[in-house]
Amino acid sequence: MILVNNGNPDSVAAALTRMSAAEPRLKIVSGHGNVGFARGCNIGAAESKGRYLLLLNPDCRLTAAAIPALLTEASKLGDDWLLGCRLTDAAGSEQRATRRALLTPRTALVEALRLDIFAPFRRCRLNLHREPLPDRTVRVPVISGACMMLPTSTYRSMGGMDEGYFLHVDDLDFCLRLHRAEIPVYFATHVTAVHHGGTSRANPVKVEWYKTRGFLRYFRRHFFGPWLLPVAVATLIRFGLKAASIAMRRPRRT
Repeated sequence: MILVNNGNPDSVAAALTRMSAAEPRLKIVSGHGNVGFARGCNIGAAESKGRYLLLLNPDCRLTAAAIPALLTEASKLGDDWLLGCRLTDAAGSEQRATRRALLTPRTALVEALRLDIFAPFRRCRLNLHREPLPDRTVRVPVISGACMMLPTSTYRSMGGMDEGYFLHVDDLDFCLRLHRAEIPVYFATHVTAVHHGGTSRANPVKVEWYKTRGFLRYFRRHFFGPWLLPVAVATLIRFGLKAASIAMRRPRRT
């Protein structure tokens, strides 16, 4: 296991160092500060000498059977692929980002403006977690970056994750680049991981701003044209509404 220490407090870093000293299979990569998820993945991948990479969020908990099951599925696939699993919350409900359509200007507008409640737009949904659960591993356009396995050679041939994304959207970008390179993405429906979804110490408005910046970067890089302005406006409106909602939920000091 390669654990990339992205700017944890000194007490946590010291505990990780002690764990690594006691467990030769654990390698800690530290000293670079909080450089974001995408760059953190690239730093870890550069240290890897294995045939496969399993990129895993620190708030994602696997069962003992998960990695063997993913490796079994990997043995059935070709030379280049990306494989994800079913992510749930602590209550067992499938999370929204587990399987998705490609993020395009159309799916972004439908998602941001919640147009999917109208019949003509129901086939343009971005998130597919409400679709019936397949009974076997299937191809999907996008999986979550919280837990994804792929050959190390595939990761390196794609140039890894785009380090221009600090938080969020990097997995959407990676899956789009795989799609354009004609590399399949798979969803292993029978493999489950619990994704706890972040830390209470993170400023939620700041997290939403990183997500907004990620969306704007994504569309500027991949869909530059007449669609860009309405998508950018809708994305900024979404951020404003989210920030206002967060502010209203915060308890007032007395």
